[in-house]
Amino acid sequence: MANLGLSSVVVEVEVDVASRGFPAFNIVGLPSKAIDEAKERVRTALVNSGCDFPQKKITVNLAPADLPKEGSCYDLPVAVGILAASGAIALLDEEIEALYYGELGLDGGLRHTRGGLLVGLLAREVKSDKIYLPILSANEAAVVEGVRVMPVRNLIELIRHLRGEKKIKSLRSIGAEKLIEEAEADFDLSEVAGQEAAKRALTIAAAGGHNLLMSGPPGSGKTMLSRVLPSILPRLSLAESLEVTKIYSVAGLLSPGESMLRRRPFRSPHHSTSLAGLIGGGSRPLPGEVSLAHLGVLFLDEMAEFPRSVLEALRQPMEDGKVVISRSAGRVEYPADFMLVGAVNPCPCGFLGHPTRECKCSQRQIRRYQQRISGPILDRIDLHVSVPAVGVDKFGTEAKGETSSEVREMVEKARNRQEERFAGRKLFMNSQMKNKEVREFCPLDSETERLLRLAVEKYDLSARAYFRLKKVARTIADLFGNEQIKLSDMAEALQYRERVF
Repeated sequence: MANLGLSSVVVEVEVDVASRGFPAFNIVGLPSKAIDEAKERVRTALVNSGCDFPQKKITVNLAPADLPKEGSCYDLPVAVGILAASGAIALLDEEIEALYYGELGLDGGLRHTRGGLLVGLLAREVKSDKIYLPILSANEAAVVEGVRVMPVRNLIELIRHLRGEKKIKSLRSIGAEKLIEEAEADFDLSEVAGQEAAKRALTIAAAGGHNLLMSGPPGSGKTMLSRVLPSILPRLSLAESLEVTKIYSVAGLLSPGESMLRRRPFRSPHHSTSLAGLIGGGSRPLPGEVSLAHLGVLFLDEMAEFPRSVLEALRQPMEDGKVVISRSAGRVEYPADFMLVGAVNPCPCGFLGHPTRECKCSQRQIRRYQQRISGPILDRIDLHVSVPAVGVDKFGTEAKGETSSEVREMVEKARNRQEERFAGRKLFMNSQMKNKEVREFCPLDSETERLLRLAVEKYDLSARAYFRLKKVARTIADLFGNEQIKLSDMAEALQYRERVF
């Protein structure tokens, strides 16, 4: 199997063991360095598994020959092909049509190999009867219904199975929906003391999928608030979980034995992250942090410390919900529909406007610091909220606010209203609306429209900000269960548009 981003293509492994010619072992079909090195891994694994390696001319062809092949996943099919071509095993028709995938160790054991879920999805697509995978990667494919997954520990076990001596038991299908229902968040909203305005902004952001920027001094709870956000987002559906797991499977970020992602992803890259690390790339383009945060949260702590070029690269995925990486070898597309949550200090020292601590930054330093995030990026952030310092009187008190489950119930009701509204369209939340949909689904009465226009003129807001304000007001109305956007909904949306950085 060859991966092209999140798409997969069946690769046929043809093996010829010639009776004439000098002993040799060649692999053709545009193999990468890792595949070329498979010759030594396969040879040693077969010998250490008690098999005779044929001292003949061996030619392995990976078809289609014009498609570049990469990775170590071809070790297992090459080994099985050599065994079959040399007469060591006799493959039945059903075994010939099966998919084989996995990296071999020198002792003949099968190692955890990334991309197991994609193998299962490909098998279902091409209607293959069964797939053979390393036992540590088999759970990924077992979440795909209608596919027989054969978990293999080592070559000896597989050879005995193919000879009919001792059969390998197929893996039972994993109840993916139950796993998702049982997933619990690491943090709860009730653990956050105070910060009611910020909690309200989090609720609106979760309900409509809006981007959020929090500004406040060190220790005010910005990071804690951001980590709470996934707990109030709707639970992943099975289709969403598979979509996100595919990205992690391709990137090799699923732990051995792990089947799928059960919670919405939360990614928090360091501000030293490179452009390729954030957006994705490399000679073999792999997904970056924006794709790993797909259908979840991308949290940029100390957002002003990120290089400007890295932040500017966020423009396309924030607008389009996807990343396109072009290389000379081809073009790869990864989904990147995430919620951006940024946290910044108000100034370099962090204490501008602090009630008890003095800011020691000059006006020039403050101005330069606040200009590190460009206007176009700030314009794409729907909610701007100030997170003030928490008073010492709240340090020892037990938080008594709403729990994450209570707020998530509100958010899910608002999302359900949006799904009903967008039925038949490729939209499922308010933040995804384009200008055409905003005009259709966000009508305003004359008084509310007058307020919005006055705000746009007074604060010199852009056309993008005008439409984004309507989206936020629509989400606030959905939280209240209002069919029509009211004046109070727009007034609340406007207060989150006031720049805090």
